[in-house]
Amino acid sequence: MRRSDRLFDIIQILRDGKLHRAQDIADRLEVSVRTIYRDMDTLVASGVPVEGERGVGYMVREAITLPPVTLTTEELEALNLGMAIVAEAADDDLKRAALSLADKIDAVLPTSTVAEADAWKFAVYPFADATRGFTHMPTLRAAIKSRQKLHLDYRRIDGVSTSRTIRPLNMEYWGRVWTLTAWCETRDDFRVFRVDLVEAATALPELFVDEPGKRLSDYDPEKTA
Repeated sequence: MRRSDRLFDIIQILRDGKLHRAQDIADRLEVSVRTIYRDMDTLVASGVPVEGERGVGYMVREAITLPPVTLTTEELEALNLGMAIVAEAADDDLKRAALSLADKIDAVLPTSTVAEADAWKFAVYPFADATRGFTHMPTLRAAIKSRQKLHLDYRRIDGVSTSRTIRPLNMEYWGRVWTLTAWCETRDDFRVFRVDLVEAATALPELFVDEPGKRLSDYDPEKTA
């Protein structure tokens, strides 16, 4: 398993808001506890809102606003995405400007949010291709708001391409990577898709309504394959 894929799996484990021991995560992913410790340090440095410590456990905490300016979730997401995109530009001046901006933002963030000045420089690592799905964001957001079914062409982590018909329910941002939680009509179960692995998203001429067992409130991360 690639490290970026393992980091994504760790985020999926932590997203239930519960405290998870490093040993339990290591057993589940079949790696050493030392590897989990290193991965947690990387996630924290990447901006993922993880809190905890070795020997106790880890969990995802609520995001903290930037003082003295209060940003909405969407504004903070746009800021992070913008820096990630600019940092990948071919223009060296823009790259330096993005890193300089990251330093200035980091200077006013609480230490519990970003531990060191280099943290924001992880905007393109470990999820370097996170911006690939940016072009699909308007379609996904619009479908969630209008409760419109979607046809997805999706490339799984193992490289296999698949097509799905889904009911998009929610989008979340996990420190430089977006996920889409949906009811997958193809698999008749909940699925979480990485937006950067979506190759095409097409709105279908069919709306959906809430049905017991298929709502976002029915989703349980621990039961999702």
